[in-house]
Amino acid sequence: MKVLIVDDDRLLAHSLATILGAEADIDVVGVGASGLEAVAGFRDAHPDVVLLDIQMPGADGLDAAEQILALDPGAKVVFLTTFADDEYIARALQLGARGYLIKQDVAQIAPALRSVMTGMSVLEGRVLERTAAMGMATGAATPGDVRPPAFAALTEREYEVVQAISGGLDNAETADRLHLSEGTVRNHISAILAKLGLRNRTQIAVLYYRGSKLP
Repeated sequence: MKVLIVDDDRLLAHSLATILGAEADIDVVGVGASGLEAVAGFRDAHPDVVLLDIQMPGADGLDAAEQILALDPGAKVVFLTTFADDEYIARALQLGARGYLIKQDVAQIAPALRSVMTGMSVLEGRVLERTAAMGMATGAATPGDVRPPAFAALTEREYEVVQAISGGLDNAETADRLHLSEGTVRNHISAILAKLGLRNRTQIAVLYYRGSKLP
């Protein structure tokens, strides 16, 4: 995948470029330090993913994302920031960002970008908590999330359905996200309920967030 990195901390941006560029499947096609450079870099390099800071001089990351998504509604924008602020999170997701990560664990960035390339959205744990508190359904996975033992019996596809349900998606939205038919989604849900000994999709979501067996 081609990645454009934009952060006004130039040392951090170039460090990320070095780290991500060492991954066999990642090609860093540009590094910028402002919202204006993000938009220009997107036009010039046509990256698959834009990894974008929020607070930058001139046009900030949110403004840059809005311009990028106006140029290409299918663009994959992932925010990497120190701010888990409700207003920032809400605007980022409303704009159509595919991810919102907090600058704390660089090792999780590459896996998160790979998830974005498969069509998923990724939110760092604290951000996911804030979206839940705000009542926002995201259908997002937590980058680097290790499957809880309670879901060990599920296939990879069944676990993706669990994540979609836990993000508040209905059957039609789950089908669209995972490129399945609604009938297939219903079959997966039936299999999940049977394997986990649960009665309904609400219990699936509760189990997902608890990461342990229901009482």
